[in-house]
Amino acid sequence: MTPAIQLLNKHKISFEVLKFEHDPGITEFALEATQALALEPHKVFKTLVISVDGRLSVAVTPATQMVDLKAFAKSCKGKKAQLATQQQAENATGYQLGGISPFAHKKRLPVILHNSALNYDTIYVSGGRRGLELALSPTALKTLCLAQVADF
Repeated sequence: MTPAIQLLNKHKISFEVLKFEHDPGITEFALEATQALALEPHKVFKTLVISVDGRLSVAVTPATQMVDLKAFAKSCKGKKAQLATQQQAENATGYQLGGISPFAHKKRLPVILHNSALNYDTIYVSGGRRGLELALSPTALKTLCLAQVADF
């Protein structure tokens, strides 16, 4: 059981666990989940750690699109954003790249949820391990993570 699942259980959040066998040759983790679980691609969200003016934040964004770093920086009231290094992301969250969940990070990080998530009753995010997805309400994610909602 991952820290993300433990946190959801602790707060009595309704969610579903979906598992698949991760292919070690694949590095497009969210798209792999989409295909392996036959999910609608626009409802699968990837979790990225982004450095904004040297401070780390978490972007939860559709797997089907790239993050507009300039817009993301603006949503964080910053000027310059870049993807965190693998080591920065893993150290801050406690999760392995490709299994970073929006929940239960080692360090408290601000979470920004892409506004398109609110168009759906259910979205899919990493459960804290490669090959593990969670299905839950975007409102529950927003509430539990104290997430801001923005278009980036």
